Amino acid sequence: MDALEERLQRVEDLLEIHQLFVDYGSHLDRRDLNAYSELFADDAELMLGPVARAKGRDEIKATMTKVLAGSGGGSFHVISSPRVELDGDRATSEVMWTVVERGDDGKPNVSAIGRHVDDLVRERGRWRIAKRRGLVDIPGSMA
Repeated sequence: MDALEERLQRVEDLLEIHQLFVDYGSHLDRRDLNAYSELFADDAELMLGPVARAKGRDEIKATMTKVLAGSGGGSFHVISSPRVELDGDRATSEVMWTVVERGDDGKPNVSAIGRHVDDLVRERGRWRIAKRRGLVDIPGSMA
């Protein structure tokens, strides 16, 4: 039974982590920075290249508020290809992201493609981002 419980815990952990990635993009797209900041550990570090650097939930929220100021929304994050390595209450991951925006003509425009390389931690029973490094693989209007 121990092996079955371990396997079940692994599946539950992976599902929660994958949802964390989806929620990250969804909260950004909706500009819900309260929910967005809750995805991070208490002392998390966010490093999105030249766009944003912050440490701790409050600073992450404040930084992203500044980054998104003046943007009218209309962006859509497509999150894909998550790879996760679990190690008890810690994990490392890499996930692909693509940002699609509505162009002036109303048609979709891929504005950038990249990856997030993460250190994750289970904090108070929930998976959170402890350190997120954002990498742009194909720059566009966001870079």
